[in-house]
Amino acid sequence: MRIKTQIEEIPNGTNILDVQVPDALRKRVKSGLEYFDDALGGKGFTPSAVTLFTGTPGAGKTTMMLELANSLTGHGSQVLFNTAEESLYQLKMTVERLRLKHGFSAGQETMVPQLLENCDELREKNPGKPFFLIVDSLQTLNDGKYGKHQTNAKTAERALLSITDYCKEHFCNAVIIGQVTKNGQMAGANVLKHMVDAMMSLDVERKDDDLMGCRVLTTEKNRFGGAGHIFFLSLRERGFDEVSRVSIS
Repeated sequence: MRIKTQIEEIPNGTNILDVQVPDALRKRVKSGLEYFDDALGGKGFTPSAVTLFTGTPGAGKTTMMLELANSLTGHGSQVLFNTAEESLYQLKMTVERLRLKHGFSAGQETMVPQLLENCDELREKNPGKPFFLIVDSLQTLNDGKYGKHQTNAKTAERALLSITDYCKEHFCNAVIIGQVTKNGQMAGANVLKHMVDAMMSLDVERKDDDLMGCRVLTTEKNRFGGAGHIFFLSLRERGFDEVSRVSIS
């Protein structure tokens, strides 16, 4: 596999010191959610970065992504929240419960080629704005290799690669929810982990009596800001609040 970029071909053997990084890649994009930006190293998102967001069922992954989408929009980004896990009516009711004020573009596309065309359309309508694609979830996507109604064990890998290529080419960001079992296992997890720039997880604290029931946000991998960041968050009807930061490397 070869990552596609928008950059002109760099000749083989070029000294790394002579490579010119585009200015667009140096401008970090803050989400406005302090704990999430800090989980990424304190400076927010690096343009072109793809984040895989996993965690145990019921931890609140969709809720956190809705809050992230809302905050990104409020801070000047264009966001497409694409879901096939819930209907848009269900999504809207959650948005109402959370009292989100800024909103975001919403979609329900499962075919990756069409999803990326939808991204193109929104980017063209909002030139100059940082663009984010949030997907709920990776397991609902189909790259179309075997048609609209058939997938196989490699479908998620191919779908993720297509989105990664898109982000690298257009200097935009994607956060993709990856569903796991109750044991925390996700099919193809090791391969998928190597394909992304960052990997974060959201779980429920079940051992510490003082923090029992808190959500634990952990940065397991981050090419642009370091990993090992751990945040304890409370989850209430209107969303997340930070409780404690136990370990920030």
